[in-house]
Amino acid sequence: MNVHDSERMAGLLSAAGYVPVDSVPEAVARATPAGDGGADVVVINTCSVREAAATRLFGNLGQLAEVKRSRPGMQIAVGGCLAQQMREHIVERAPWVDVVFGTHNIDVLPVLLERSRHNAAAAVEIEEALKVFPSTLPTKRESAYAAWVSISVGCNNTCTFCIVPSLRGKERDRRPGDILAEVEAVVADGAIEVTLLGQNVNSYGVGFGQRGAFADLLRACGRIEGLERVRFTSPHPAAFTDDVIDAMAQTDNVMESLHMPLQSGSDAILRAMRRSYRRDKFLGILSRVREQMPDAAITTDIIVGFPGETEEDFQRTLDVVEEARFTSAFTFLYSPRPGTPAADREDQVSPEVKQERYMRLIELQERISAENNRALLGRTLDVLIAEGEGRKDGETNRVSGRARDNRLVHVGLPDDLAAEQRPRPGDMVSVRVTHTAPHHLVADSAFDGDYHLRRTRAGDAWAARQGETGSAGGGVSLGMPSVRTQ
Repeated sequence: MNVHDSERMAGLLSAAGYVPVDSVPEAVARATPAGDGGADVVVINTCSVREAAATRLFGNLGQLAEVKRSRPGMQIAVGGCLAQQMREHIVERAPWVDVVFGTHNIDVLPVLLERSRHNAAAAVEIEEALKVFPSTLPTKRESAYAAWVSISVGCNNTCTFCIVPSLRGKERDRRPGDILAEVEAVVADGAIEVTLLGQNVNSYGVGFGQRGAFADLLRACGRIEGLERVRFTSPHPAAFTDDVIDAMAQTDNVMESLHMPLQSGSDAILRAMRRSYRRDKFLGILSRVREQMPDAAITTDIIVGFPGETEEDFQRTLDVVEEARFTSAFTFLYSPRPGTPAADREDQVSPEVKQERYMRLIELQERISAENNRALLGRTLDVLIAEGEGRKDGETNRVSGRARDNRLVHVGLPDDLAAEQRPRPGDMVSVRVTHTAPHHLVADSAFDGDYHLRRTRAGDAWAARQGETGSAGGGVSLGMPSVRTQ
């Protein structure tokens, strides 16, 4: 969601006459190790889910202070959840920041930059409620072949560890017709994959009184010509219904991948977290998903060391992980967030105990992930080639992408492969898995002739974007700077 918000910010800046710094060579030449990229305007989009985000923000701002002193006219803007939470305190701690804006008023970013420039003073503007639905704002999409599409904003849950509802507000749903129109528009622009976004996608439709609206939306996406892959995030176990499982299994372009946050395997901790489901319900959902989609890849979120968590509670989490056989897990040490009920509890778990439990959980999940991936050895997969997924692709002469179930696949290509047989980001390849690891698959079958390329209009869109930008970029990454031509 933060990445998609950054795309909206970049779209607003582009509409206001700003251009990405990497398209201005003379600006790039003055880039510093502070990460400014040589830009005149740096926008940092923040998160507040974990304490480390604030530490990182002010560390980055400290590095940018020296750059700003040596670059007259440079502006620094801070937006997102941490800005919504800290407000003017950001400027109090970092007086060289020019603009602070929150989650409810992304649309005012260009105006605030101009106001700060005109007044030679910081412009801080935070709204308590959403002013403009983000999906109506201009967007500079990061990818030519895949797109995020918001179906709702905000959250009605009251999890005791989570600060998001107080910063994002109550859930607001978009009308199905508006969502499908946006999906059709991004497909017309070349995208073949869409991810539907919501804090709790399963609650979609409550706002306009339509039960089963999310399952209906998935089926409607299945009827959009040219849309090959549909994903969604994130569901909530308490609201996950069988009609969604049916829609996933019966709609060809809805991928058999599911992110289902567990948080804890202990019913006592789930109750303390105010998570309105229990262990048995969670495992029952996974069982029903696998009944209809045996090859579904299921990932999860787990918090270690929630206040009051005993060794017995933690063991129950390990038991659920063993039984659930997650493809992978996003694991977090509990981080107290000011303003949440859990932060005020006196039974906080010590850092040493949290760390020890965390390492045991990681060890268990690494083993399960490795076993799950090893079972795919020799399997032929359809892989949508991506841009920037493989950090070492240049060294290994590979390209990388995602299988239908969202597993990361590194694809080996022979040196003598003809140019027309080399895939572009957005193209599809069918390859056989030759090696496995806990977090990725390797498919070097092209060296044995087992390789099929399907060039797509998404690949054409990517190639066209390279012609427009003159670089391999064209999108915006979280926290990356932009420059305004004067």
